[in-house]
Amino acid sequence: MEGRARPARPVRALLAAIAAAYALLRAPGQAPAGKRFPMTHKPIDLDQRRGHSAQRATESRRLLSQVEAHETKLQRLRAEAEEQLLALPAATWDEAAVKAKYLLRLYGETLAGGDARTKQLIAAVLEDFERLSGADGTE
Repeated sequence: MEGRARPARPVRALLAAIAAAYALLRAPGQAPAGKRFPMTHKPIDLDQRRGHSAQRATESRRLLSQVEAHETKLQRLRAEAEEQLLALPAATWDEAAVKAKYLLRLYGETLAGGDARTKQLIAAVLEDFERLSGADGTE
């Protein structure tokens, strides 16, 4: 047996490396034997770790996402309101005025950068409806 040398150190080093690798595979939060890692319940705000331009880009994406969600909700609510307005004919002049006000507002919104006189006429008619509906509630 003199010709065969015993590789004691390399095997021990290999076993130590395997043990270290096994320790890394433990469940999250469990430190390897003899080591402790501080745990906090406070989440890390990753936005603070980004640069100024990246923070602004992230904020812009979030705002656009919120705007899109609100637009979707507004479209759904408008569709519901229009279904109710179309469901039955107006029984009184006040109900007819409510429908007319809604239509005038919708038309006014489509004139985003349009004719100023048309916008003034719409505003005047809406004011007339408000004034007349408050003056005599019987019709």
